[in-house]
Amino acid sequence: MKLYNTLTRQKEEFTPLKQGLVTMYSCGPTVYGYAHIGNLRTYVFMDLARRALKLCGYKIKGVLNITDVGHLTDDSDDGEDKMALTSKREQKSPWEIAEYYTKVFFEDCAKLNIGKPEIIAKATDHIQEMLSYVYALCDKGFGYETEDGIYYDIQKFEGYGKLSRINLDEQLSGARVDINTEKRHPADFALWKKAEKNHIMQWDSKWGMGYPGWHIECSAMSKKYLGAHFDIHSGGVDHIPIHHENEIAQNEALTDGKPAVNVWLHGEFMLVDGGKMGKSLGNGYTIKNLEERGYHALDFRMFCLNAHYRKKLNFTFSGLDGAKTSRMRLLEALALHKSSATATPKEKLESYKADFMNAVEDDINAPRVLGLLFTMIKEPKSKDIYALALEFDKLLGLDLHILPEPKKEEEPLAEDIPAEILALSEKRTQAKKDKNFALSDQIRNEILAKGYTVIDTANGVKIVRNA
Repeated sequence: MKLYNTLTRQKEEFTPLKQGLVTMYSCGPTVYGYAHIGNLRTYVFMDLARRALKLCGYKIKGVLNITDVGHLTDDSDDGEDKMALTSKREQKSPWEIAEYYTKVFFEDCAKLNIGKPEIIAKATDHIQEMLSYVYALCDKGFGYETEDGIYYDIQKFEGYGKLSRINLDEQLSGARVDINTEKRHPADFALWKKAEKNHIMQWDSKWGMGYPGWHIECSAMSKKYLGAHFDIHSGGVDHIPIHHENEIAQNEALTDGKPAVNVWLHGEFMLVDGGKMGKSLGNGYTIKNLEERGYHALDFRMFCLNAHYRKKLNFTFSGLDGAKTSRMRLLEALALHKSSATATPKEKLESYKADFMNAVEDDINAPRVLGLLFTMIKEPKSKDIYALALEFDKLLGLDLHILPEPKKEEEPLAEDIPAEILALSEKRTQAKKDKNFALSDQIRNEILAKGYTVIDTANGVKIVRNA
């Protein structure tokens, strides 16, 4: 199996530290709000990586963190803690906020068939481990105290910048240091913040009451559960220049420069209509938003599978419509294969299976697997094709075992229905998406008057000629 390692910028043959077992840490959500579909693309990628490793015969010991403290509103360690800010806005305790949004996050993951890693680690359950880590960094000379907290001195760590490949000298020459004049370098980051008396979340330390910096939680929890050296660390590309760079600095400061992570895997951004996605921009769509527009969560998973995890993916609703249509065509074709008693030659099946595993082992090439599947279902109808599709689904996660009823021979096929009726049906579907139910009902009645009935099913719209 070959994986693209962000640290080396190349595909490398993957060999775990312990034969047969993969240790893997994945950066999880900051649970102060709903995860939008751009966030969730990263977890679809994490799930694909786990599925691919399992298909290659590995067992996994995986950790996903839940950030419920320590993530400030500004990556330069300014601003308020995101949890505390939401707590004030919603007039609920940080614990209530965390519990609610964690629950919604995992509900969305379940809808998307994103499996849970073996260990779910909440930041607030590991404060003492984080403090011990900070104390150790200070003892080795990497941490220093300022009026507002304890900071990591990046100039003490020779390897700083090797993941993102930033040039610290250039950064220093053009930096503004007026934000925190006590910091020795603008890129020095908080290990521990001293809390004001009215700060909602704080714990005792040898510097008084305070709370952890964001980056320390991942270093402390990965070390606790996976050891000082583990196989894979995954996350979104947005984490490369700050969060993951800082994790490396923290980790390797305590291992005398020896690597803590062998392979860094990163999923690319999702754009919206060619631009940035975000809650503040009004285009941070959630799974619930998509469901309200008539889509299934797995339509979105299908959409994600059409692009390699290392490629930017541009979200549009027309693109999602295409994914929805493709998923339904796939399920309808597989229903016919399943109902067939015919067999497919073994050599052909073995060829498809070999191509499938080659794609899995080539840096988790899900789009190639998807293309292979659509080629395969064009074969003569065979229960063997259906069975092999279920093997493919161990990577794809599209619930290919949940199929619509095969179309009866007497039912008109889509191509037998007049174009005028199909066009009216599409207008009705759009009216429903726009929540213009009066127009939707009007179009339905117009279709009925022309001799056809539209039926909404779990698998989409069905058009039937009236008797």
